[in-house]
Amino acid sequence: MTDAVTPAAARPPAAPLDEILLASLTALAAAGEVEEACRLAGRVCAIYRTTDAAAWNRYNVLLHRLARKAVGAHPVAT
Repeated sequence: MTDAVTPAAARPPAAPLDEILLASLTALAAAGEVEEACRLAGRVCAIYRTTDAAAWNRYNVLLHRLARKAVGAHPVAT
């Protein structure tokens, strides 16, 4: 997963770790552990909430995408 908005050289050093964590959380959800992936993504969102808006947004997007797949999730009306 790359950040199409910010070139890799301009991103903070944690960006490669974030890419690994995002991929890992996505894989965890794909392996049937959606709720755990959501919990972990929520924890990362809390960490980045006031310190890195771009990173917070990436995890927030993932969290909301996964939350739709969680057990007991309500279908979104269209």
